[in-house]
Amino acid sequence: MKDDLFYTVNERKINFYWLVCGSLLAVYLGWLIAVKGITIASVLMLLPFIVGFVVLVFSYPKAGYIATIIFCYMQAGLARQFDGVPFGLGQDGLMILTWLALIFHRGEKFRFRHLKNDLVFISVAWFLLTVLEIGNPERPSIDGWIYEMRSTTLYWVLSVPLAFMVFNKKSDLDFFFHLVIIISLISALYGIKQLYIGVSDAERAWLDAGAKRTHILFGKLRVFSFYTDAGQFGAAQAIMALMCIILAVGPHPTKMKIFYLISGFIILYGMLISGTRGALFGLLGGGFVFLILSKKINILIIGGVIGAMFYGGLKYTSIGSGNGQIQRLRSALNPDNPSLKVRLVNQERLKNYLSTKPFGYGIGTIGIWGIKYNKKIPINSIPPDSYFVKVWAEYGIIGLVIWLSMMMYILGKSVGIVWNTRDPVLQNKLAALCAGFAGVLLCSYGNEVINQMPTSIVTYTSWPLLWLSTRWDTPLVPKKTSADEEIKLLT
Repeated sequence: MKDDLFYTVNERKINFYWLVCGSLLAVYLGWLIAVKGITIASVLMLLPFIVGFVVLVFSYPKAGYIATIIFCYMQAGLARQFDGVPFGLGQDGLMILTWLALIFHRGEKFRFRHLKNDLVFISVAWFLLTVLEIGNPERPSIDGWIYEMRSTTLYWVLSVPLAFMVFNKKSDLDFFFHLVIIISLISALYGIKQLYIGVSDAERAWLDAGAKRTHILFGKLRVFSFYTDAGQFGAAQAIMALMCIILAVGPHPTKMKIFYLISGFIILYGMLISGTRGALFGLLGGGFVFLILSKKINILIIGGVIGAMFYGGLKYTSIGSGNGQIQRLRSALNPDNPSLKVRLVNQERLKNYLSTKPFGYGIGTIGIWGIKYNKKIPINSIPPDSYFVKVWAEYGIIGLVIWLSMMMYILGKSVGIVWNTRDPVLQNKLAALCAGFAGVLLCSYGNEVINQMPTSIVTYTSWPLLWLSTRWDTPLVPKKTSADEEIKLLT
């Protein structure tokens, strides 16, 4: 009885203690909201979850990289919903956190030997070239360099080694596909919601702030989902639709084929409602690469005929001209398109400036960071449009040749890996990655795609998976020697 009474009294004291602490915390949070605003109070409320996430990443570093991929898809949408919060720095923080977790991880031994390869060497080489551009004779702003180098090289040099270390199992390839397909499917459905139901208040405010100039054409919304803009959304959707369709024709279980096919068509519709013309070339170019990699003449012929019919239907007929999205795609094939003419004029202007600048004007001297930090640089306000043009402007013709050589090497080796893969299921998955990368390169010729999230993180993760795939392939079985051949050998 006494013992029971003792514990009952102490339990009441403990409950009273927590009640007092909880009340004081509630009062403090209320004061913070009233005085400092809801943002800082929200951060404090999220602090336990943040600490828990950090513990999870240090215990299981792969979780950090998975979170990075998901965040790279979501950060632009979050930035629109919560104006003023620097969500863009979140991907930097997640990558650095995952790196720290790998370095100090005490459990599973991560194989740093995976980093001894040509792909990591190329990534580091481009990073070092970007660092050398700090000394560009044009003396560009260091602030512009810092902001631009993140998308140009930092995410590249951080992501590729991370993917080698945390996505180095055959099961990781399937997980990666399912992760990015599901997120892309959700983004397509959200884009459909924007078109038929309407945008949120925060998205409308973003449009009214100036984005409607490029996102509302002839009274029609160019859907952007939760990506940075319609151009990024359309290109990313085109690449993922291509991957899904390639997987759908592969030797997979029927239920997976159906999943890939349905996802592919929904995501393809997401591309159409984005009104992104350059995405068409990524889709067609990547599809052509897949047809070559299939190594089957009948598939190559059928695919070529379908592609030619699609191209001819857009180029030489008026089918679907009543649909704004189809009409915008058709305009991409028109050499007299006003947008194309403006781009060519801008490139001619850049050509005059860059004729005596073999190393370009430096990183961050063109585009948004050029306007903000390099107002004295003559090319700062010229829209680069193409990522190829941006590399040319910032690194010069020498840098452009180096970058193109790197991209062609990666694409060429990827094609070789897929071509020599013996396992038909694995080959189909790798062909989807390879064709996707080819599509990204083609899209980047018309827009800044490969250097923008989420396409960047998908591309930089695809490369290591292609490189590691030779470990997962079916072993080459030596041919058995017949009895007659053995006798001949003995005699």
